Amino acid sequence: MKIEARTFRISGYPDFFAKDHMTVDIDAPRAEGDYVVFPGFCDVHVHLREPGFSYKETILTGSKAAAHGGYTTVCAMPNLKPVPDSFEHLNEELDIIKRDAVIDVLPYGAITIGELGKEHADLEGMAPYVCAFSDDGKGVQSDEMMKAAMYRAKALGRIIAAHCEDETLLHGGYIHEGIYAKEHGHAGISSASEWKQIERDLILAKETGCAYHVCHISTKESVELIRQAKRDGVNVSCETGPHYLVMDENDLQEDGRFRMNPPLRAKEDREALLAGIIDGTIDMIATDHAPHSAEEKAKGLPGSAFGIVGIETAFPVLYTKLVKENIITLEHLVSLMTVKPRERFGLPCGDSWCVWDLNKEYVIDPAEFLSMGKATPFAGWNVSGECLLTVHNGRTVYRKTGK
Repeated sequence: MKIEARTFRISGYPDFFAKDHMTVDIDAPRAEGDYVVFPGFCDVHVHLREPGFSYKETILTGSKAAAHGGYTTVCAMPNLKPVPDSFEHLNEELDIIKRDAVIDVLPYGAITIGELGKEHADLEGMAPYVCAFSDDGKGVQSDEMMKAAMYRAKALGRIIAAHCEDETLLHGGYIHEGIYAKEHGHAGISSASEWKQIERDLILAKETGCAYHVCHISTKESVELIRQAKRDGVNVSCETGPHYLVMDENDLQEDGRFRMNPPLRAKEDREALLAGIIDGTIDMIATDHAPHSAEEKAKGLPGSAFGIVGIETAFPVLYTKLVKENIITLEHLVSLMTVKPRERFGLPCGDSWCVWDLNKEYVIDPAEFLSMGKATPFAGWNVSGECLLTVHNGRTVYRKTGK
């Protein structure tokens, strides 16, 4: 049926829509409702697992899941097999993207060969085809290796996006080194393992002038370091994930769907992240969508693989917990999910948009995910906001069917 939906304008950003309302053809669950058209969301941090790990996710299933979540652009991390550390290896991923992706999928190129931190990848050969460079999943341990990569990336006009993790400070941990770990006998990951490497990289970014982006920050120290670096004129941006904004170690359960890297931190860390969102220190929200097989996530907190899925739940969780609770405005949330990531990474929106019923309330059920991954800490949550339609470059890539 055809319904009227209001288009959502964002101050200071080019208009996506020619008029205040659009007539859209959807299988509406009811005749009335607060239907809103947003520009297509953009996620600069996802794992689509192909090539190499298609039993976890594929570019086809991952991009369909993204469309289900209202996303029309995603940037795929390079921890693949083969790692995209040369044009030859990258081209395997590009071929699959060209064949199967239903939305824009932009690959990252690796910083080092095999993401092993020993020798630089062919940054020059990959630069025209990647959104940025990252060794996501691992921190670049060598100061000199990172410094040289920053100089090369700057010359190529590309961002270095860093997973910041000092491996000498991990000590076998797998959840936050806090109250829950102590009370339940788990090995903890210190906050310093994250912020110490951010501290190093900010010094290098200031020295080299490189455009530097910090992935999935989770600690209060990380927020303050980046806040101060921005004051000092460092070319730095950062992201955090939905789960770090709405959960902390007090929400942990003895279940693999709560194991992620970085881990859920303390309450004061979550509060610092929210403050960073409010004052603009944190530029964008990225899901770090990281699907695994059911078997890999069925080994509890100690033995499960790191990573959760999140691209299909990001907007409803954030709308419910941040906007409806008056922590940030809806305009601010949309900016964090589409405007800021597109501006920083130079990713156009084009004729891409999504329609949401903001009044629809439901319970998150992983069985309804289009992603092959089902491990989410949000299972069973009551949320508001349902995606009804996603259009990418004028083509429908997701449509909710009536029940």
